[in-house]
Amino acid sequence: MAAEQSVGFEPADRLAEDRDSVRRRFWRKLKRVAAHLPFTEDLLAAYYCAFDRQTPRHVQASLLGAIAYFILPFDFIPDVMPVLGFTDDAAILATAIRMVASHITPEHREAARAALKRGVEEAEEKAEAA
Repeated sequence: MAAEQSVGFEPADRLAEDRDSVRRRFWRKLKRVAAHLPFTEDLLAAYYCAFDRQTPRHVQASLLGAIAYFILPFDFIPDVMPVLGFTDDAAILATAIRMVASHITPEHREAARAALKRGVEEAEEKAEAA
């Protein structure tokens, strides 16, 4: 039954199992595209929630899957397409966030805002140190 629910998302599912790879690849891609994403704060809040030790495992799995889809170099709508490129990423992320919204705390959102204020480079260094 689980395989039926993830049809088409197998690469993201496999990537989501490797948390260290998700961390590295997330920050690399975010640095490249943050200025073009209208949902950067939500993406960062989801990231902080996914890596929070207090977050339940099933919530982490949902968010890591959505984040893994975001960092994959290929997806349903290629990210290099102007305007439309990130619509599928935004839809996947919005769905995951809606499913687990009660677990994304004000602290996660504040961490996302602080990371954006500090800048992505500095936020990455702080996340790697944690």
